[in-house]
Amino acid sequence: MNKFQCLIIDDEELARELLQSYLEQLPQFELVAACASAIQANEILKNTCVDLMFLDIEMPILKGMDFYKNLNNKPKVIFTTAYRDYAIEGFEQEAVDYLLKPITFARFFKATEKFLALKQVSPSNRTQTEDYLFVRENRKQIKINLHDILYIQSLKDYIQIHLTDGKHIVKHSISSFQAKLTDSFIRVHRSYIVNLDKINAYSATDIEIGDLEIPIGENYRKQLTQRLQSKSE
Repeated sequence: MNKFQCLIIDDEELARELLQSYLEQLPQFELVAACASAIQANEILKNTCVDLMFLDIEMPILKGMDFYKNLNNKPKVIFTTAYRDYAIEGFEQEAVDYLLKPITFARFFKATEKFLALKQVSPSNRTQTEDYLFVRENRKQIKINLHDILYIQSLKDYIQIHLTDGKHIVKHSISSFQAKLTDSFIRVHRSYIVNLDKINAYSATDIEIGDLEIPIGENYRKQLTQRLQSKSE
């Protein structure tokens, strides 16, 4: 079973330990890291694909809300705080939920169930019979056949979709675009998603698609290797 990758961010050690103990009770989730600051979490996000963050709002140096607002590729978020005042602002950020401390397991479980319900109805559950999607470019909705995609590259607030016969630049985050793809695609680097069917060769450090070498991020290597080995069996 593929687990949802989670990140806990809270400057209080006891709060981090409590959320970690709750997560350990839920087999659908896996903890990537528990960070004491938004700065530390930002370094994790640069190299790791995260599905869900448990983010404290009141933290020194950089507050959780400010940190989340400025992320280019936003994972889903559940805000955790001792203050009710941020609830409206939290939901304006399309938060999955807003947990008030002290957080009980029952309330934590309810929040994670909300996240799972969102994933069940999200575009990431596209069937394999859906072989195209539309993207907005230059005020037009452009049809893209999935089997024509070689790879997708992140360019800050934009992505570049490379096709067998051209490319499109679209204002989109790479993480949210990944949710629209079928499981023929896999994230191999914080800046790249590739079409598994287009890979000509690979090593421990890079993938070859045509004449291009695409780097494999350290945090993506294990999952990629498992997928590629399953295809060779």
